[in-house]
Amino acid sequence: MVSPSRYWLDKEIGAFAASLRSGSLVLDAGAGNQRYRGKFDGHRYESADFEMVDKKYEPSTYVCDLASIPVEDDRYDAVLFSQVMEHLPDPASVLAELRRVLKPGGTIFCSAPLFYEEHEKPYDFYRYTQFGFRRLFEDAGLTVVETRWLEGFMGTAYLQMTWLAKYMPLSPKALGGGIAGWTMAAVLVVLKPSLRLLASLAARCDKNNRYTAKGYPSSYVVLALKP
Repeated sequence: MVSPSRYWLDKEIGAFAASLRSGSLVLDAGAGNQRYRGKFDGHRYESADFEMVDKKYEPSTYVCDLASIPVEDDRYDAVLFSQVMEHLPDPASVLAELRRVLKPGGTIFCSAPLFYEEHEKPYDFYRYTQFGFRRLFEDAGLTVVETRWLEGFMGTAYLQMTWLAKYMPLSPKALGGGIAGWTMAAVLVVLKPSLRLLASLAARCDKNNRYTAKGYPSSYVVLALKP
């Protein structure tokens, strides 16, 4: 099953790419396996990544620290910066560098998690609120145009229920023992299959309608520009 987060990120990045002038020069900063390169057909695409995590990469245009990209000032019309900020020990220096390489009026699409388990260890450092994003981007001299939820609360519930089904122990001892531990273990034996079903339903609900009236997203999207 495609998670709500992947579903909405695919749509959001597609919309961002479609909003750019044809032939725009785009930097995929922290590109990894370049999952979204195909969204930028009709544009000129370059990528940058430090390629240090134990995972599959597509060869980057620039293998470098994102705080020091070996290109001239004002090079790019747009930057894709998706699910990268949590992996940066010094995000402020990277945002300042992205501002440097953007043309005036150039745009950044950023997404990063508020709620997510640790991943790509040990390169996982931060989680961000919308207010943290705004502070970091504005301190770097970028203008925040919009912050919004990536997925709705049902998308976040999908993650929570998926992880509960995957990680909750069934051993009474692991659950603290005693009456509470034995009771919880018995309930979980019945509940775990139901959690998987509920997670699947939550994912479907979120794809049909991003509910944002209450709760919180798993990730935020930030659109910003260089003045």
